[in-house]
Amino acid sequence: MSVSSTASTLASSTTNQASPLVLRVIGACALAHLINDLIQAVLPSIYPVLKANYGLTFTQIGLITLTFQLTASLLQPWVGYHTDRHPNPWLLPAGSLCTLVGILLLAFVGSFPAILGASALVGIGSSTFHPEASRIARLASGGRYGLAQSTFQVGGNAGSAFGPLLAAAIIIPYGQGHVAWFGLFAAFSILVLYGLSRWYRNHLNLFRLKQGGVATHGLSRRRVTMALVILAVLVFSKYFYMAGLTSYFTFYLIEKFDLSVASSQLYLFLFLGAVAAGTFFGGPIGDRIGRKAVIWFSILGAAPFTLALPYVDLFWTGVLSMIIGFILASAFSAIVVFAQELVPGNVGMIAGVFFGLMFGFGGIGGALLGYLADIHGIEQVFLLCSYLPLLGILTILLPSTGRK
Repeated sequence: MSVSSTASTLASSTTNQASPLVLRVIGACALAHLINDLIQAVLPSIYPVLKANYGLTFTQIGLITLTFQLTASLLQPWVGYHTDRHPNPWLLPAGSLCTLVGILLLAFVGSFPAILGASALVGIGSSTFHPEASRIARLASGGRYGLAQSTFQVGGNAGSAFGPLLAAAIIIPYGQGHVAWFGLFAAFSILVLYGLSRWYRNHLNLFRLKQGGVATHGLSRRRVTMALVILAVLVFSKYFYMAGLTSYFTFYLIEKFDLSVASSQLYLFLFLGAVAAGTFFGGPIGDRIGRKAVIWFSILGAAPFTLALPYVDLFWTGVLSMIIGFILASAFSAIVVFAQELVPGNVGMIAGVFFGLMFGFGGIGGALLGYLADIHGIEQVFLLCSYLPLLGILTILLPSTGRK
């Protein structure tokens, strides 16, 4: 009786210690994610400026995307794997400092190789941010992992949506040098992440308690591996398509409908805003009805709209792009949490792998689609990409984890 009472008191104490901080910590993670992805969104938003200033081809634009995405993706699984075993609370502000240096260099560089170097630094900052910040959000979730992951992720999507608007207001009219103003956001992010790192350091015992999770799904290692491969293919179909819209939607609108750069940025903002909304709703819905159902809807459900997009007028292009963004984005939180349930005890590594896949597929997609656009034209690229969401049919092969 005494032992049971002590255990109950300890559990209550741990819960009380974490609960008052849950929303504040998750909100701070989302805010930091907003700033991180807002700064990242500056890069594709100023592609028209860079293309005009340096006479770049679509292939070179794709190489900029590839450089950023690869540095942002290759390090993430390693960072997650390492910090699962050796937590380092101060990695977050250190990574944001790297982002600050990269964005300041981007404002003042004068050559294509220097643009690639600045893009790589921003990518390195991102690779240290996502696994650790995702872990902190999960740690502060109170068990509502889908809600925590989607709230964290929607911060990033909101930043990606506002980035083009701010770029259109600050950089497009006044030139590349005004990219430096975004360094203020990076400096503020360092302060936010410093506060999160202090909270994380004080809750490492709770982290270690949650870290020791044991699988309860009863699946063999072979089935778990196969499920992770299927999830990776679904991320490929989602982010290859998203790379096309994020990197080349403005060029598509300018070429097909003769829009101005500023007007095309507004349509990009509407698309990315829909992505943010879809991300936010996908996590809590997955907590209620199951991750697999959300993944079904999110990827395969977007196919009718992506197939129609290349054939419609400007108005319906705007409408369909928002529907596609909303539906596609609802899956990512469900995919990450589904994978974390398949491999408990490796929260950071799984987050790093799937954020890394997101950036990696986005980077490869950006480079390959840019190359194809140079050869066949941007409209043919959008026609080709419209078939990618059909890969969502592979969701039928995912096992049930027995959790909702």
